[in-house]
Amino acid sequence: MLLQGISLYILFNFNSFHRATYLTTAYEITGSINLRYNNLQSYFNLKAENDKLREQNVLLLNQLKADFQSPEKNSNIITDTISPDKRKYLYLSSKIISSSVIAQNNFVTLYRGANQGVEIDMGVVGIEGVIGRVVDVSPNMAIVMSLIHRKSSIVAQVKTAGGFGEIVWDGKDPRFVTLIKIAKAIDVKKGDTVVTSPYSDIFPPGQTIGFISDVKTDENTNTYILKVKTAINFYDIQHAFLVKSLLKGELDSLINKVKKD
Repeated sequence: MLLQGISLYILFNFNSFHRATYLTTAYEITGSINLRYNNLQSYFNLKAENDKLREQNVLLLNQLKADFQSPEKNSNIITDTISPDKRKYLYLSSKIISSSVIAQNNFVTLYRGANQGVEIDMGVVGIEGVIGRVVDVSPNMAIVMSLIHRKSSIVAQVKTAGGFGEIVWDGKDPRFVTLIKIAKAIDVKKGDTVVTSPYSDIFPPGQTIGFISDVKTDENTNTYILKVKTAINFYDIQHAFLVKSLLKGELDSLINKVKKD
């Protein structure tokens, strides 16, 4: 064995052809082993990577232009290094621990609650689009009424054509919701994107709800009945972002004051 080892050493070190063949084979074997190891390591690191991505998404969402609103000004314009824009929305990430799709009234459960800043009536969205709104909160969990709930109602509009309507669900197919109260004067067609309205006090404007798959007219009114395929696949959702409307309390206070007067 010793002599054989010496012979192989001499062969591979003093013969360029055999040396090249040996190095090529060694690199292929080493590369294959490293690839398998990296794949295995990547698999075990998936959770950590997903956590990082969610945190990065939260940071990006919190920098959206729609999250801020400039106060109206009718006098002097002041230039300053600090932006006068007031933040309207704040995003919080959360893991989804359960989601129902086959009931008439479906809910999503989040593993984040009052202790982590969740409040009732917070909007809930995913990367693809709108999921629903918070209807109940415990110290560490929250219940969300999803779009596919018979009592769900969200103010929406057609992204390119405008108009304002209401997203509801008929309790049938969890892949589709219905946009009603859109005037026939609005130019709509299949494939148009439906988004949240600027009139919503829960969701930032422009959040994707879904895409029009069928256009019908309501014979009794001057409006459309639009079938909308949801952007969110409720059969497979794992993560969500809660939307905190920072101006909602101020708005509600004004409304209540006016009602009392």
